[in-house]
Amino acid sequence: MSETIATDVVIIGSGIAGALMASRLASAGVGVILLEAGDAVDRGNAVQTFHQALEKVPESAYPPIPEAMHPVSNQLTQWYRQSGPELFKSTYLKVLGGTTWHWLGSCPRFLPSDFRLQSQFGRGVDWPISYDTLEPFYLQAETELGVAGDSAEPLGSPRSGPYPMPPIPPTWLDKVVARALEGSRFEVRSTPQARNSVFRDQRPACCGSASCIPVCPVGAKYDANVHLNRAIAAGATVLPRSPAVKLELSPEGRVAAVRFRRWDQTEGAVQARVFVVACNAIETPRLLLASRTAALPAGVANRSDQVGRNLMDHPVQLSWALTSEPVYPYRGPLSTSGIENLRDGEFRKEHSAVRIEIGNDGWSWPAGAPVSTAADIAGQGLRGPELAAALAKNTARHIRLASLTEQEPDPGNRVSLDPDERDAYGVPLPHIHYRLSDYVTESMAWARELHTEIFSKLQATQIQHAPEFFGAGHILGTTRMGADAGSSVVDPHLRSHDHPNLFVVGGGVFPTVGTANPTLTIAALSLRAAGEIQRQLRETP
Repeated sequence: MSETIATDVVIIGSGIAGALMASRLASAGVGVILLEAGDAVDRGNAVQTFHQALEKVPESAYPPIPEAMHPVSNQLTQWYRQSGPELFKSTYLKVLGGTTWHWLGSCPRFLPSDFRLQSQFGRGVDWPISYDTLEPFYLQAETELGVAGDSAEPLGSPRSGPYPMPPIPPTWLDKVVARALEGSRFEVRSTPQARNSVFRDQRPACCGSASCIPVCPVGAKYDANVHLNRAIAAGATVLPRSPAVKLELSPEGRVAAVRFRRWDQTEGAVQARVFVVACNAIETPRLLLASRTAALPAGVANRSDQVGRNLMDHPVQLSWALTSEPVYPYRGPLSTSGIENLRDGEFRKEHSAVRIEIGNDGWSWPAGAPVSTAADIAGQGLRGPELAAALAKNTARHIRLASLTEQEPDPGNRVSLDPDERDAYGVPLPHIHYRLSDYVTESMAWARELHTEIFSKLQATQIQHAPEFFGAGHILGTTRMGADAGSSVVDPHLRSHDHPNLFVVGGGVFPTVGTANPTLTIAALSLRAAGEIQRQLRETP
């Protein structure tokens, strides 16, 4: 069975970018159809699946299925096809609401200098917009997502208004670290985050379940279903289990339709005035490249040959240690504070900046604790009450730091189509080539030195540094914005340089990545692009 549907705007992807855009446009009276490859998530089932999973990885609450395959953190070559020299280690979900189901919730803004990496530090490229251009949309995004933060502390990013909620209270661990670092070069600050510190938007305040990754059991942490539900209430149509497989173009070079294939292999198409690709920075270039034709052999929106290029993340240096006094981790949000004052400086001419996240999750991320700790102590021969007492004493002193490093754009780091393997719908699998430059590796060495200095001020012992980088879950680049059509995929409003009725939103449009977790910036850019789409709909018959 095949059907054709018509609307004003079709959006492909239901993560933060697509959901926000669907809500904003539908609320303005625009006809919206949203396609999502995955299905709805039942929160209770996700919590139970996570609890029963033997391996606790970010995807353990949402196992992939053949109809909606996605990468898994501990099986990085199962979905991705990778040709190195390093493995790309960040992942995503295919469900309604996208990867907001298992994101941490951190919402720092970019710094003004992050938009001027080339002109200020001679690295990478500049953005075609400035911090001042995006600042009003940052404020809107914080209100839409519900960000809790300290309005008196701008964290290097000037603000024109307050956060909608007071900050999440610091943990005891945060306070111990802040006390130990008082008077040093390390400034501990509350992390802005999209989770309720008070009852808001019909969602409860955070209850400290310590499972933000992979699932908040009560919905205190924002996920994109908040805006999907608003979009539906405003008249939008959401079609789950409907993966987009190809964009079709008119002879005039406009996108005419998007073809999708349901899980049951029936097919359909959506015709629209405006098309928005709101997938992540892996799936967006995959769709654009897979839509190639004889007239466009390099794929849709790719006359610049930049689609799929400049894949970036925030490669993470993890370090962990045993503090001299109890800090009581494994409770509360997984991170509530960080060290933000090393995100900028003249050193960025030589090596990248870092944002140091202070973890409340003990050694769970790098070492699989506390389960691994229990096994280690049991291996020493302790049993019963003695085992329980030793475990409590040891785990109470676990601490973890994570430095998110700034990766430069590199056209050789790219997503392409695998020449041999395809998914259940006949679309080639994503093939990734990825490496870290000296700019990043030198920063990671610096991060190890910083971590050691911090641990020494805590009189910590058993200091360990991960020998390899971890993925931050921040998939960026591959469809970057720019003023020059020859070196970018979309313009400053996220409209394709090649096709006037095609917009691309999400982390793929970032020309550079700074050190801030990207979701708030993705949201701000999406809200700005939604306004441009409304203007275009009004002015174009």
